[in-house]
Amino acid sequence: MKFKLETEFQDTEIGEIPKDWKIVKLKDAAEIRRSKKVPQGMDKVVFIPMEAIPDDSIYTKFELRDINEVKSYVYCEPGDILLAKITPSFENGKQGIVPLENPQKFALATTEVYPIKGKKIDTFFLFYLLKYPSIRDKLTSLMRGTTGRKRVPREALENQWIPLPPAEEQKKISEILLTVDKALENVDNAIARLERLKKALMSELLTGRIRIKEENGKLVFYRETEFQDTEIGEIPKDWKIVKLGNVAKYVKGKKPKNLFEEKIDNDLLPYLTAEYMRGLEKPKWCDPKLEKSIIKVSSDDIIMIWDGSYAGHVFIGFEGILASTMVKITPIRDIEKRFLFYYLAMNYKKLRETTIGTGIPHINKKVFEEFPIPLPPVDEQRRIAEILATIDKTIELHHEEKARLDRLKRGLMDLLLSGRVRVVG
Repeated sequence: MKFKLETEFQDTEIGEIPKDWKIVKLKDAAEIRRSKKVPQGMDKVVFIPMEAIPDDSIYTKFELRDINEVKSYVYCEPGDILLAKITPSFENGKQGIVPLENPQKFALATTEVYPIKGKKIDTFFLFYLLKYPSIRDKLTSLMRGTTGRKRVPREALENQWIPLPPAEEQKKISEILLTVDKALENVDNAIARLERLKKALMSELLTGRIRIKEENGKLVFYRETEFQDTEIGEIPKDWKIVKLGNVAKYVKGKKPKNLFEEKIDNDLLPYLTAEYMRGLEKPKWCDPKLEKSIIKVSSDDIIMIWDGSYAGHVFIGFEGILASTMVKITPIRDIEKRFLFYYLAMNYKKLRETTIGTGIPHINKKVFEEFPIPLPPVDEQRRIAEILATIDKTIELHHEEKARLDRLKRGLMDLLLSGRVRVVG
């Protein structure tokens, strides 16, 4: 394919578009399906609930349900675009295409979506248009309803102006964006495989069912055969059980007196909250020179959420100022930091189950200090941690690749769907 910069534009209701493009209302290029009854005599139907509609991929998933279990639905067919119409699903970008491969020639979907069938427009081109921020933002501004349950009115969607390039160009634009989405899907699949591998290895290595030793400079894995019974189950005979409080200490974070919304100085450090570390919000910033009682953490420190709904979750790899709902855990003897991190990460639910407090739950100090930890020989701890850290590093590299592809996709959508860059060959 060849590309060229467009130089000749026309002014329209949706801004400048190439002179040879048209603009049409969505209802003139596509159909929002109306309700339709299910054929009689069916016991099972293909159903698409809201959770089966993706945020950032192409096709929906589906499940077979007993016809009597489906009380309300919208009718759709393979190839239809399902666009979420109610907040927060719409604002989160929930949208997907009904798969062509399913046991029936139709499907039933949650009533919280609009099923859209392309008529005079390439389905995938329309799919990307409905993801395009300028169109999404316009539809968002037209939402109606109460806070938390706003929805896009059917009329607003039907009357939304959309650009319409020549049919061949629509297909070429779609092919380019689908190629990027396929690459994103491959990265997501690789991440999922690595996460499964990591989970399986943690279960085997951190319990000693599979052991690691070094022979002639190479790591050798072998299955353990000799165990001892302990309070945490069977562990190898040459491992020990210790209390967490005997091998590690912890210190609780403190909220700084001053926090800044923006990083106005390179010396500022992020304030590490549960929401920030879980990727749910942007960080606030702290100037360590102005604060005396703050707790700093480096990228190799273990952080555990002590208070709140996420109590028990552990993190490593963050540098900043510890929030007042967190503790920094520091090994004091006989245990490798990364080994301790992975064991706590695998068993965080056991600490969560023992939280106390009638309002905001928090970790039980006594349970924490007496929490049993298996203790392999230090060399084996190190090997276990290195193997799991290598998988984590590979997962991180895949996430970085996904971020690059996401930026590429957003850039291509902005250039191609606006017509500023044309596909000419």
